[in-house]
Amino acid sequence: MGVWFATREDVMRAPDSKLTARNNAQIDRALESASRGIEDLCHRTFAPVTATRYFDWPGSQNGTSWRLWLDDSELISVTTLSSGGTTIGATDFFLEPNRSGPPYNQLEIDLSGPASFGGGATHQRDITVTGLWGYRNDETTAGTLAEALDASETGIDVSPATSAAVGVGSVLRVDSERVLVTGRTMADTGQNLGANLDQQLKTVTVPVADGTTFVVDEVILIDGERMLIVDIAGNNLIVKRAWDGSPIAAHTTGADVYALRTLTVQRGALGTTAATHDSGASVQRWDPPGLVRDLAIAEALNQVTNESAGYARTRKTGDGGTSEKAKAGQDLPDLRDRVYNSHGRKGRVRSV
Repeated sequence: MGVWFATREDVMRAPDSKLTARNNAQIDRALESASRGIEDLCHRTFAPVTATRYFDWPGSQNGTSWRLWLDDSELISVTTLSSGGTTIGATDFFLEPNRSGPPYNQLEIDLSGPASFGGGATHQRDITVTGLWGYRNDETTAGTLAEALDASETGIDVSPATSAAVGVGSVLRVDSERVLVTGRTMADTGQNLGANLDQQLKTVTVPVADGTTFVVDEVILIDGERMLIVDIAGNNLIVKRAWDGSPIAAHTTGADVYALRTLTVQRGALGTTAATHDSGASVQRWDPPGLVRDLAIAEALNQVTNESAGYARTRKTGDGGTSEKAKAGQDLPDLRDRVYNSHGRKGRVRSV
C-alpha cells in the first residue's frame, strides 16, 4: 500500500448513492491507482519522507559552484548536509526558492560563509543530505492515543476525536514516528443504549449515559447496525441510521455501543522508526493539498462507477433525449488541469 491522497471513507461519503463496506477492496484499489496517477500527472511525490539522499558533485546538471539542483528530490527541511565528508552548518546554506518553498528544489551555499561543495575523493555521491523530502508537511491535530504503545503493536486504540478525523489511508504522526492507517475496527466505548430504538430511519436519537465521550462524524455500532453521528445534544446522539450499507434493526435498552476506535496501522512508515509512545500522546494527521485530495476522490469514484457498470455507463444527450455511451468522468479533465497547473512540477530550463 502506497500513500493515498484521500481515505476510503472520503470516497464512500462522496456519491449521492452511498457505497457500502462491500466495496472496500474495490475502493482501496481505486485509491491506489488514483494516487499513483496523480503523482505521474504532477511529476512529484507529495508525502513527507524522512531519508538520506546522495548527489554527485560536480554533476552535469549544476552550472555554478554554489548551487545544487535537487530536481525530483524536493525538500521540505534539512536535518544534516555534508559535502566531501565535511558537515555544512545550517547557517552556511540556503534552501530555495525561499519565497515560495517548501517544496525546495535547490540548495545554495551562503557565499559570505566558509562552506563549499566538493572535496571528496571522487565526484560520486560527494553531497549527502538527510532531511524531510516531499511536497509539504501540512498537518492537523487529530486527537490522541487512548493507550500506551510499544514498538511492535499494529492495532492502536485512539480517542473519539481521532476516530472521527482519520480513515483508512490516513498518514498519522505520533511523536517522530509516522504510521499508515490500513484498517479500522470497533472497540467497546463502555457505554450502553439508554432506551429502545425501533426499526425506522426516522428514529435518529440515540440516548447514552455520557454524550461527551463521543464526537460528531464518529461511526458507532449497535448490534449489527452502524450509525453516523451527525450531532450531539447533551447525552443524545443524533445519527444517520443504517450507515455503510448495514441493515437497520430494532435495538433494546442496555445494548453495547461500539465505535471505530481501533486503528490497524503500518508502523515506522515513510522512513521513520517504530518507537514507544505514551497514552495521551498527540496524533497529527498529514493533509495532502485540497485539490489533490479532490482529484483522488474523483478518480477513485470514476473507476469504481465504471467498473460497477462494466465500463458501459450511459447518459442523455441535450435536446434529442437519446442515449449514448457516457464519456467517463465528464468533469475530470478540468480537475486534472487545475491540479497540474497548481501543483505540477514544471520543467526547468537550463542555459547552455
